[in-house]
Amino acid sequence: MEIYQVKVFLEVARCLSFTEAANTLSLTQPAVSAKIKSLESALGTSLFHRLGRRIELTEVGKYLLEEGAYLVDLEAQLLAEIEEIKQGKFSKISIGCMTDTLEHWLPTVLFEYRRKYPQVQTQCCNFQSIEQLYRGLKNGEIDLGISDLSFAKFEEIAEIPIDTIRYSLMMSSSHALAQHQWLSLEQLQNQPWVLLPEGTPSRTILNCRLQELGLSLANFPNIEIVDTLSLVRTYLLKGHYLTFLSNFEFPVERQTDWIQSIPLQEFALDIPLYLLMSKRLRRALENLGKTSFRGQRALEPIQHFITMLEAGVQPLFDLEVATTRSPKIPTPASQQKVPHFQSPNFCLRVSSSQASNTITLTIGTQNRTIQTVTAGLIIQRLGLLEHFLPRNGRYSNTHYQIQWWDYTSGAPIVAGLESKHIDIGILGDYPLLLSANLQNQSSLDTNQTRLISFIASNLDGKGNDVIVPNRSALNSLEDLQGRAIAVPFGSAAHGMMIRALHHKNLLQNVNLTSIENLDPRSLANPNNLVDGYAYFAPFHEILKHRGGFRRLLQESLNELPTFHGVVIQGTLADEYPEIAIAYLQALIAAQYWYLQTPIAPTLVSRWVNLDQGIITKTLRAFESSNLEGSFFSDTKIRTDWLNEHIKQLAAISGHEYLSQINLDRWIQTEFLHQAIATL
Repeated sequence: MEIYQVKVFLEVARCLSFTEAANTLSLTQPAVSAKIKSLESALGTSLFHRLGRRIELTEVGKYLLEEGAYLVDLEAQLLAEIEEIKQGKFSKISIGCMTDTLEHWLPTVLFEYRRKYPQVQTQCCNFQSIEQLYRGLKNGEIDLGISDLSFAKFEEIAEIPIDTIRYSLMMSSSHALAQHQWLSLEQLQNQPWVLLPEGTPSRTILNCRLQELGLSLANFPNIEIVDTLSLVRTYLLKGHYLTFLSNFEFPVERQTDWIQSIPLQEFALDIPLYLLMSKRLRRALENLGKTSFRGQRALEPIQHFITMLEAGVQPLFDLEVATTRSPKIPTPASQQKVPHFQSPNFCLRVSSSQASNTITLTIGTQNRTIQTVTAGLIIQRLGLLEHFLPRNGRYSNTHYQIQWWDYTSGAPIVAGLESKHIDIGILGDYPLLLSANLQNQSSLDTNQTRLISFIASNLDGKGNDVIVPNRSALNSLEDLQGRAIAVPFGSAAHGMMIRALHHKNLLQNVNLTSIENLDPRSLANPNNLVDGYAYFAPFHEILKHRGGFRRLLQESLNELPTFHGVVIQGTLADEYPEIAIAYLQALIAAQYWYLQTPIAPTLVSRWVNLDQGIITKTLRAFESSNLEGSFFSDTKIRTDWLNEHIKQLAAISGHEYLSQINLDRWIQTEFLHQAIATL
């Protein structure tokens, strides 16, 4: 048995095709067939079952596929060690990557590595395509590879996230768009573009993202394709073209302000940079130090390199369900692991299958309820749900239709959940409980909603207020006796008023009437026949900001925390759990983006047409905001808060049914755990 015969066998076994293996190995099909026959003759047994045009592995073939790669790796290791001995060296590490990584990321890393391990010889291999990098890893030409495309589809390759890359729009600093702080691909379709060829990482990442969003390069009629970054630079500086590249490219030109980099709305998150190696090498490294084996010394430089890269990895979000109330604000996002876009998978061949199944998702949001924008508006604007939705396995032929229905309060969302017209609902505390009660109207699990996450919280309950005109003589809850207060029925503010008035024994003495139009501009009409308004944030802030209204009380009307959450249809949770997980991944990513992007409040204010001061006063923004904001983003499901709300409401006439809510059945935390585990 010869090693080369094993190499040929491994490729045929991987492809289950003599033709594909021949193409990969640059051999003729008869030559591949001859090698396999020779190997079978040497072993005295068949390695494949021939089933017409198809082939399958025999039991011996399956064993050789599992163990034969070890022989190939061992041969490469022996040859490398012999070469090192010939050169008088025994410590070496070889790393392969694409040009941008080699020129702009790897040098600093290698400099630090050599400072720590000066005795180790480092060799860098520059590959012109991702496929060449894959071949280099597979054939043992390099020990490690670095890529911003994922190799998860290849069983023989292991990958470790080691850094992130930001992809963005680039242009000449003299370009008419260069003064913008934020742009969207939709705004740029008619601009002239210059891109690198098919197969380059930047092109692959752009193509995959466009496909997620239902677009393609065909939507951009003015595109030039060039072969080198030097030509891209010329097009940018001489022709005022746009391009799409990573932050590794043109560092000098950007530092000297020749080229401007502008964030793209569709690429709001970074993409991982992976360290690649064969899985056999990974297993050998995991056993390093546990047992003594030949070649252990040769692995130590690789282990040191990986250890240096892995240093500084931050812990994941703490998304456990809280069982006790805690006044502590969540850990700042800068101390948590950063959500990122999933890297496109590198594939040797692109599937041509067309989507044959359509799943429609209808999401009920409250975009002008600023504390919930991370669960609706931001996900929608940044296209985050389209990115995280599953597209592999049973979803490989699935097309998604996402419908965003925006409402001014929670009551119509509860009604939509009950009628099955809404699949995912964004609700405040009181309407959340009303949606939970749907589960008690039927014994069938399919008729239930499921609470899968919180969105934002206010610990002292100041998210709801009673607003009265400045000229009003009302100053306390007691003053409301015999008065009329308008409130959006079924909202968090409605629940707050019911609890507060019940506590003061005033519920039967105050007329709560419905607000049919939540437009604050219409409420300043002096002909309104009410004495004040009960609102949830930010509507009371809008009224105060525009003048003419003041808060009835300076303190909170009750001590209960205010919160918002996400509920989904039980059928969606049961039939498509991966979609629920994808939505939560998008939520976590949106919250991180809002907290860490200084321009985020400005963009949200444009999207909802509200003053930026209202935005930051309602939802805590990036860290430099000095803890301003009534609400903070928080996905923890607080069971104690839910229980306390139920306890107080169920004591009020007409709300006794809320005590029947089964929180253990309603709350479904596994989606949140899975979301963070796979983010």
